[in-house]
Order: sequence, then C-alpha cells, then structure tokens
Amino acid sequence: MANLQVRDMDNSLYQSLKNRAASEKRSISQEVIYILEKYLARPKSMDVNPTEEFLQLCGSWEDDRSAEEIVASIRDRRNDSPRFASSRELFD
Repeated sequence: MANLQVRDMDNSLYQSLKNRAASEKRSISQEVIYILEKYLARPKSMDVNPTEEFLQLCGSWEDDRSAEEIVASIRDRRNDSPRFASSRELFD
C-alpha cells in the first residue's frame, strides 16, 4: 500500500480532522482515507457551483425594460386582477 505524507497543515484544520475522526470512531488516517474516497466517488456534476446549476435549471429571461418598468407592469397587472374586483371586501 502507498503512503501519503501531508506537510504544513494548519493546526485548526488538523484539530477539526482529529475531532471528526474521534466522533466517527476512526483513526486520523482512516478518516482521511474515508474523506478522500467519498470525495473521489462523487460524480463530476457535483463540481458545479450550486448557484450556477440552480440558475440553469430554473432558467432566466432577458428584458429590454428597466427594473422600474418591470415593477410598474407587475403592479398594474395586480390592480387589474379579477381577484380584487369584488365589491364585498372583507375589511371595509
């Protein structure tokens, strides 16, 4: 089996690794191997930035109007909605 030596590791990172290994009842070496195996077993698609992936999935649109024009349009449509046309208001 191959050996791996890690140099110049930050003390806080080492302490975090040590704490995680202890909580999982593994040695530090076993924990490092576990983390590496888990990371390397991930599909490549997991390397995508989650925000970018979300934006690709939900889509986006382009509009030549300014933000103020878009907001005004949305507000105008809300006022024209039949939902608000009732003469019998709940809170008159």
